[in-house]
Amino acid sequence: MSKAQMREQMATGAGFIAALDQSGGSTPKALALYGVDAAQYGSEEEMFAEIQRMRARIILADDFTSKKVIGAILFERTLGESIDGRGVADFLWNVKGVVPFLKIDKGLEDEANGVQLMKPIPGLADTLAKAEGVFGTKERSVIHEANAEGIAAVVAQQFDVAREVVAAGMVPIVEPEVSIHSTTKAQAEEMLKEEILKHLDTLADGQDVMLKLTIPSTANLYDALADHPRVVRVVALSGGYSTDQACDLLSRNGKMIASFSRALTEGLSKQQSDAEFNAALGGNIDKIYRASL
Repeated sequence: MSKAQMREQMATGAGFIAALDQSGGSTPKALALYGVDAAQYGSEEEMFAEIQRMRARIILADDFTSKKVIGAILFERTLGESIDGRGVADFLWNVKGVVPFLKIDKGLEDEANGVQLMKPIPGLADTLAKAEGVFGTKERSVIHEANAEGIAAVVAQQFDVAREVVAAGMVPIVEPEVSIHSTTKAQAEEMLKEEILKHLDTLADGQDVMLKLTIPSTANLYDALADHPRVVRVVALSGGYSTDQACDLLSRNGKMIASFSRALTEGLSKQQSDAEFNAALGGNIDKIYRASL
């Protein structure tokens, strides 16, 4: 199957993107929620092995197919892992029909001007060149306040990286997250929308992006972004909301689909039997799928 088929699935497919990109910073918390205490792994290698076993269990579940899950975001280390003897990206697309993406950011700078920019991404060109079978990337910044200077800097940096990704033949997911705890969330989202529109208008034909945004305080705020000719899809992050909260809020936004991490894995536990695990995951997948329609 070709990149064109992947793009068509991302542009028009019914369903959502699973965020399975827990990295070094977020893995301990994800494992703790999964019932794996830090005392149960003695090194970083053992920690990453635990999270890979969790990812594989999710991906192998019967309900994890392109009927409801149209894409999945992976951590860079995951590209070197395998499931049933196949590379994870290869398994996702050629066995499950799920489009693979790669998280490329290296974490966040300290807060300044109400935002956290991305840290530098050394070796990005090499990473993109080696990402065989991967359709696109994901790169995250965070906005804490409605600060015009900070928001402009976040969006400018995001689009600088996006252009490099596009030049490598991939589709970037631009993710300027607005914190759900911000006291100026609604104002920040208005400013963010206008700043993104400015940058979208500078892109040439073929320089297409996706956007991953916090579910807005004003329903359908991002419709103009979804309708922009340079935008393949607008997806929503769960941002710390529970599965039910995130799905309820998302369902009010007709032109966004989900790209959830914590909401997808809510209620899953290493201690569950396969039947219990698959039932819990299937319930989450169904809720998120319905909210994304």
